[in-house]
Amino acid sequence: MSNETTGLESRIYPGAVSHRRIRPVSHRFAYRVFSLLIDIDELPRLDAAHRWFAHNRLALMSFHDKDHGAKDGRPLRPWIEEKLAEGGFGFTPGRVKLLCFPRLFGFVFNPLSVWFCYDTDDVLRAVLYEVRNTFGQWRGYMMPVDADRAPGEMIRQACDKEFYVSPLMEMDCRYHFTLAEPGERLSIAIRETRADERTLLAVQTGTAQAFNDKNLLRTFLSHPLMYFKIVAAIHWQAIRTLIKGAPFRANPQTQTGDVLYPAREKPAE
Repeated sequence: MSNETTGLESRIYPGAVSHRRIRPVSHRFAYRVFSLLIDIDELPRLDAAHRWFAHNRLALMSFHDKDHGAKDGRPLRPWIEEKLAEGGFGFTPGRVKLLCFPRLFGFVFNPLSVWFCYDTDDVLRAVLYEVRNTFGQWRGYMMPVDADRAPGEMIRQACDKEFYVSPLMEMDCRYHFTLAEPGERLSIAIRETRADERTLLAVQTGTAQAFNDKNLLRTFLSHPLMYFKIVAAIHWQAIRTLIKGAPFRANPQTQTGDVLYPAREKPAE
């Protein structure tokens, strides 16, 4: 994969998502997906140069500012810089890349979007996990990245769960994130624990492709009903899990739409 002819940092990542529920009942499933890694400063260029992609307007595949950040349509760079400042991150922001699902025919559902925030030396310094549920609520977890980590070393972060995701999952849990800085390969794993016991493992993997019209169209044709499959899978797998005996928990979430700054911890293997 190469974007050398265009000079773009943005990428396409066809791949798969898998979920393995461990406790209180065992259940697993997987489905094919694709994500875009968007350098937010490249959005005007991406919009102008591609037939099958648009920024803040309807297209076969599109990216809308109102789907991320403050969710009010304001430009994303001022918002993410504001959040970095609020969190006390002491570096000057450089590139910001956002891994997410795009809109397809104007529709999108992003259970998880990941912001990769670099300094002006192009060193990854912070990651923001933007988590959503099917009730239209969201919350962000922003955590620092060790600037001195070895090249290629996996990023390991952890935080307490502070957001209602599913009626089939407890709230008094902890998230453990293990991810690679996006390159030729995409790898993100989220392990959920409760009282130090594993309850859930979710993994997204992918292989990078250049951001061009040929790959955009080919990827879309390979995943034309992706969101319908995702939403249907969420509800169908929930029904199957309930049948297996998982307890149902009502949504207690009253506060939503904010970014939290948990202290960085390295989770146990």
